[in-house]
Amino acid sequence: MNLDEAERQLEAAIHDARVAFDSIALGNLEQAHTNAITARASVDSAENAIRIALENEERERAEEESKPAE
Repeated sequence: MNLDEAERQLEAAIHDARVAFDSIALGNLEQAHTNAITARASVDSAENAIRIALENEERERAEEESKPAE
C-alpha cells in the first residue's frame, strides 16, 4: 500500500459516512449501520497505509544516517 491508496480509502470513508448520515435522516438505520461499518473499515485501511509509509520513511532515514560520510 502507498499514500495514493490511503487517499483513495479516505475518500471512500467520506462517501460512506455521508451515506450513513443521510440514511439516518431518512430513517434507514440498517443502511446507516452498514455504511458506518464500511466507513470505519476504509479509515482503518488508510491508517494502515499511512503507518507503513511512516515506517518506511523512518527506516530510509535511519539507513541514510548510518552510511559513512564520504
